[in-house]
Amino acid sequence: MISTVRALLQKHRELVSYVFWGVMTTAVNYAAYFLLRNVLLVPLVAGNVTAWAVSVLFAYFVNKLFVFRSKDWTWRVALRELWQMAASRLFTLGLETGILWLFVKKLLLNEFIVKLGANVVVVIANYVLSKFIIFKKKPD
Repeated sequence: MISTVRALLQKHRELVSYVFWGVMTTAVNYAAYFLLRNVLLVPLVAGNVTAWAVSVLFAYFVNKLFVFRSKDWTWRVALRELWQMAASRLFTLGLETGILWLFVKKLLLNEFIVKLGANVVVVIANYVLSKFIIFKKKPD
């Protein structure tokens, strides 16, 4: 049984790793957002954008190192990856902000519950963009 689980984890290492680090990135995003909104009283959109920036930097490094294992740290490659990461995350930031605006401002739902649900959508979109665009493996 344990060997079967281990084999499945190894077979799907990248996806399992992405889910783990996606949850950690979401936790970083949510913690920063909570701190900004509840402690520093930053407005909704500004708090979300700032939490996003913190989580994008975190996500770049953990995705490069642990998920997709991108070994090329030349300036050209690292800057390209970081730029693509930021651009793709800007897209998902817009998606997340739109979800927050619609469900919190227009439908008057709880912002922290909506934020959590929006993050699930964002993690999925970010995986697809990271795997197939940002850290796409070059054929050997």
